[in-house]
Amino acid sequence: MTALSVDTTPRGVAVVTISNEPVNLMTVPVFLELADLVDDLAHDEAVRAVVFRSAQPDWFIAHFDVEAILGFPADQPTPTELNTFHAMCEMLRTMPKPTIAQIDGRVGGGGSEFALSCDMRFATPSAILNQPEVALGIIPGGSGTVRLPRLIGRSRALEAILGCDDIDARTAADWGWVNRVLPADEITSFVDRLADRIAGFPAHAVAEAKASVVRAESGVERDLLDEGAAFNRTLGEERSQQAMRRFLELGGQTAEGERRLGELAGEIADT
Repeated sequence: MTALSVDTTPRGVAVVTISNEPVNLMTVPVFLELADLVDDLAHDEAVRAVVFRSAQPDWFIAHFDVEAILGFPADQPTPTELNTFHAMCEMLRTMPKPTIAQIDGRVGGGGSEFALSCDMRFATPSAILNQPEVALGIIPGGSGTVRLPRLIGRSRALEAILGCDDIDARTAADWGWVNRVLPADEITSFVDRLADRIAGFPAHAVAEAKASVVRAESGVERDLLDEGAAFNRTLGEERSQQAMRRFLELGGQTAEGERRLGELAGEIADT
């Protein structure tokens, strides 16, 4: 069963809708489907812009599946090439066409890192962003520690990453985590108009302009390799295993638990 649907407009805007009830959890199958689709869209010359949105009004993508992370091997070698998640995120950042995330509701962990890797992010007032990983004994290992400091600055990135608390949409916009906050009844038309506008411009100029901006972000791949190595090191800690199991016991990955993700992260620390 697919979690993704794609509609392409006459001008070449590919609109990807994500649906994995109840909270759009990024399970391994959903991730693999996303990675394949991102690669296809990047290399499809008929696609001039890409928009990601959710079929679930309360969630964009909750986060990566913690049960799956618990099963990751702890003795992985130091990476010398980007892992598959990092490669997908870099494809979003570097493909020669704009990538836009429309964030309705909550986005956290690997879902937040997916959105961070897009060129632009637009949110509704009800959107909540969170990087809960440190509370679970790991780090944001899907590009969060690399992208957030570049996007919002060192101090705010540390507040988000170390604090593991919910960041409301208005604060995220003030910080630069999202481009702007738009009313729920206006965001889709705004994003569609922007994507269609860009798709109508000469494709070679769009590609060259984006590539020039990407070149200004130096050292990203090197930093992603270091982040991957650091993430792998955390997996070997028994305290990480305990924290992730406690997260699931407290209601993580259920709709009720995910609605209070910031509070839940604090409860892990308390126990």
